Amino acid sequence: MTLTSADILRLVLSVCVAALTVFICWAIFYFVAGAQKIYRLIKRVENGVTKVEEIIEITKDKLRDSSAYFVILGEIAKRALEFVKEKKEKKATGKKK
Repeated sequence: MTLTSADILRLVLSVCVAALTVFICWAIFYFVAGAQKIYRLIKRVENGVTKVEEIIEITKDKLRDSSAYFVILGEIAKRALEFVKEKKEKKATGKKK
């Protein structure tokens, strides 16, 4: 069984194709693993952004509710000051008579 130059060429080509196949499989494996890590990272970021949006909405609602209370408290304070001013004016006009 003698090997001719064509047989050696075919043997070398088959070894190269096998090595290339192993390298491509290895590269695809690492590409998929990296893509999977990126996907997990994106999901974590999306969950974080969603939680931040929820916190912002809750804060907006709280501020909106508290601002309504401030308006009511401001109106009460204004009326209380008007009431006190009227009492002082009545007292002052009562002393003049």
